[in-house]
This record gives sequence, C-alpha cells and structure tokens, in this order.
Amino acid sequence: MHSSMSPDLFTLYVPATLWLPLAAMAGVALDRLLGETRRWHPLVGFGTLANAAERALNRGTWRRTGGLLAWALIVVPWVALAFWGKRGDFVGWLIDVALLYLALGGRSLAEHAERVAADLAAGDLPAARQHVGWIVSRDTSALDESGVAKACVETTLENGNDAVFGALFWFVLFGGAGALLFRLANTLDAMWGYKTERFLRFGWAAARLDDLLNYLPARLTALSYALLGQTRRALRCWRKQAPHWESPNAGPVMAAGAGSLGLELGGTAIYHGQVEQRPALGEGRPANGQDIARALTLLRRCTALWLALYFFAGLAGV
Repeated sequence: MHSSMSPDLFTLYVPATLWLPLAAMAGVALDRLLGETRRWHPLVGFGTLANAAERALNRGTWRRTGGLLAWALIVVPWVALAFWGKRGDFVGWLIDVALLYLALGGRSLAEHAERVAADLAAGDLPAARQHVGWIVSRDTSALDESGVAKACVETTLENGNDAVFGALFWFVLFGGAGALLFRLANTLDAMWGYKTERFLRFGWAAARLDDLLNYLPARLTALSYALLGQTRRALRCWRKQAPHWESPNAGPVMAAGAGSLGLELGGTAIYHGQVEQRPALGEGRPANGQDIARALTLLRRCTALWLALYFFAGLAGV
C-alpha cells in the first residue's frame, strides 16, 4: 500500500479527516449528474466474467463449493487490488471518488421509477406495467394502477439500500475498496441468488455474503427512512413486520419505508408463475402513482442526511 506520497495542494490544505467525506459527496454528485455510463461500464465486463465462472463451476456434485470458489475468484482480486493501490494523495482521492461513483446506482434507480410515474400520470397503464417490469422480478402483466405503483415504491425503497446506502456504508469504512466490495457482492447476489434448480446450491454463497454485507447498512437505511418520515409508525412497522419477511435485510428497509410514507404495501404478487401471499408492509392507504415521487424524495433526503453527518463528523475530526 502506498502511504508516503509527495505532498500536493489537496493533502496540504484539506484535513485528512475530510478526505473521504468530500470523496463521498463528490461520488454522489457524479452519480446524480451523470448516472451510469451508457457504454463500457465496468460492471458489464464483470457480469460477463461472472457468467463465465458460473458456467465453469456450476456443475457436478460440488456446486456449493463451486459457488463459493467462483465468488472468491472474481471478487477478491479486484478488491485486493483496490486496497493495495490505495494512495494518500489527490490521485488516490480521485480513485476513491471514481470507485464510489461506479458503485452507486441512485440516478439509474430514480430514472426507472420516474418513467413508471410518468406512465401512470399519462394514463398509460400498459407502458407502466412494462417499465415497472424492468425493475422488479414479479409478473406485472395484470397489475392495476395501484399494483404498479406499489411494486415501484417497494423496489425504490429496497434498492435505496442496494443502490446507495450500502455502498456509502462500506465506503465510510474502507473507502473506494469498500464500495467496490459491496457493489460486486450485490451484483453477484442479483445474478446468482435465486432459489431455482440452477442456482439453489451454487448461489448460496453469493446470497449469504450479500446478506452479511447488507446487515448493518439495511438497518441504518431503515432507521434513516423512519427518522425522515412518520417515525413512530415506521419504527412500529419495522418491529412488527420485518421478522415475517424471508429476506433479513429487505424486511426492515421496506417495512420502515412503507410506514414512514404512510402506505400499505406487500400482499399478493406473482413470481415465476406462482402466486405468493407476502406479509404486509407499512400502514395506511394503498399506493398510487404520486407516491413514487414521495419515495424518491425520501431516498434523496436520507442521502443528504448521511452525507451531512459524515461531513460534520470529519469536520470534528472523528
């Protein structure tokens, strides 16, 4: 690890405790301004590598071991390289900013959700069904307006953690390498973490490791949702409803978020042709198209809260 670099204006005039908070603010700003790159995004190449590893190792009687080995082979080298290449100068700061920017997906999430909201506002239910189907795994072909809005709000709340707060949490702890670790692990969970015949054994490692990395970020996300909305209702929904969800991390995030917004989410949904009766989320009225914007506003306010707390902690020398 490179720790003794010649001084530059950045290292001379910016307190060391503010380097990462300022990098976090810059990374979030880049994501807000630019979104995900349209071409040559590194995660596309990573996905290709992951598919190749899965084809090679998801076979035979050792699929569980193969899943763990595949995860290690395609995650550990990149994260180790990011840790090893850490620099204590302005170039190192820029690398941290770039890694966080690549790990974030806040603007992409917002663009998808806003498209669904615009479809509903225009009364174009078929388009709304199609576009919400791009960001959820359930069958959306028969959803009514409220069902589309509910699906979009749920995924906005859940992916607020996956696309923003999880990456920020690990960035706070380990800089760009931490954000990279979270994003790669979360990507593999999205690719392999299914309870299908193909991935049930192979994808266990990706699913469990993502659960582990998400455990604290998810609860901080749920707390943030609660603090910036209907706090008592959100905390009550989190306490009562989250334990009934299969996912240990999605439950707190969505229950607290739904309670914070005063909405009733959850309930019946169709996955892979099977009707599932999911536990209730939140309390209040059913969702409508305007609630998508409310969910995005909650996410943005929570992001601002995280950045402000991080900045003032750095300013105080914490």
